[in-house]
Amino acid sequence: MKIGIIGAGNIGATLARKLSANGHEIKLANSRGPDSIRDLAREVCATAVTREEAVKDIDAIILALPFEGHRTLKVLLSQVPDSVVLIDTSNYYPFRDNTITEVENGKPESVWASEQTGRPLIKAWNAALAATLSEKGLPPDTPGRIALPVAGDNTLAKTIVLKLVSETGFDALDAGPLNESWRQQPGTPAYCTELDMDKVREALLAADATRAPKNRDELLKIFMAPGATFTHEEIIARNRTETA
Repeated sequence: MKIGIIGAGNIGATLARKLSANGHEIKLANSRGPDSIRDLAREVCATAVTREEAVKDIDAIILALPFEGHRTLKVLLSQVPDSVVLIDTSNYYPFRDNTITEVENGKPESVWASEQTGRPLIKAWNAALAATLSEKGLPPDTPGRIALPVAGDNTLAKTIVLKLVSETGFDALDAGPLNESWRQQPGTPAYCTELDMDKVREALLAADATRAPKNRDELLKIFMAPGATFTHEEIIARNRTETA
């Protein structure tokens, strides 16, 4: 497949590396222009391009930018054919993205993002830390393989994304329609807890829409406290404990 990735941070770069290793042709773009990511693109076997070039002549687009950045994409995506699969990896954090009233009032993050972009989205790769995506992938059928939820309304598009998620080293679970994607947002039991397929199913069912934002904010206080340091394993363990 030809895949454009908008966002060249940890998530975008990791997905570029893994998907290019699986034979996909990757174009990588950020907000500062291709000159700023030439070396990174070369390292992950992608081509550094402008955002406009990243959405041309491709089969799928991965959005790996801060959540509020969706506001800037409607014009960019307006000429993209309907057949192109659009994948959203982002999460809403008020301290970074400013307060978004609709999301604060309960609108699922990716439903809001879909409205901003003017395009249907598939929610994927959002429920894993960057280190998880980079270091914890395993071949199919390996015992203990971590599972990641994938939500969306278009069955064909979601099938494509489920396959891509598997190629990056994770079991991919169909988590239902986009309006149920809140079950994999920050503060829920399925978010950044490194669970296998059966446990992710249980975690999605156990999600509490009222508790999730409170859990998210409490965890942020812990992780961002002055002088606080946590290993990756400690972060995962804390996420599991605080969202159970």
